[in-house]
Amino acid sequence: MIVTLIIVCEVGFWVLLAGGLSLRYLAKMPRTGAAVLLLEPVLELVMLVATAIDLRNGAQADWKHGLAAVYIGYSVGLGHSTIKWVDQRFAHRFAGGPPPVKPPKYGTARAVHEWKTAGRWVLASVVAMGLLQAAIWYVGDSGDISSLRGWQTKMYFVIGINLAIAASYTIWPKQPKGGTGSEERPRTYEKL
Repeated sequence: MIVTLIIVCEVGFWVLLAGGLSLRYLAKMPRTGAAVLLLEPVLELVMLVATAIDLRNGAQADWKHGLAAVYIGYSVGLGHSTIKWVDQRFAHRFAGGPPPVKPPKYGTARAVHEWKTAGRWVLASVVAMGLLQAAIWYVGDSGDISSLRGWQTKMYFVIGINLAIAASYTIWPKQPKGGTGSEERPRTYEKL
């Protein structure tokens, strides 16, 4: 049941996103589109309640319950940036909006971008670990919690990898070819 619910919530996320953006840009109904987009967190709430009910009804805590916690963590930490990313592209493609903002390529600006991205992943992982810990306490000594502990360990790896990537851009900032400036310079040709 939980895996099916996760799939339904994922499909629902994209359906609500497409519907909200279509209302916002194609139907020229920005308030209605925003209202539809605000329904996104309801999906996570439904998943959280269903997972708790499933555990309460005696289901053995396993990888599916851990996956539900990770999905909710992702939605909290990265849901807004995912919606913003899709919104920029939808507006550009279908509503004549400006081109999507690209992340900086070089120097300090790129390092800051990577730290912000790492921060989102850390938030997602911490939320997931908190939900996993709540499930562990909820199950208590009455069941096997090794799968939930395994998901917590995976979240530590996610945090470590993202912090390592951000740190690498800080310690070894990417530079444009043939220069040390923070932005790539356009080539100019002078008359000989």
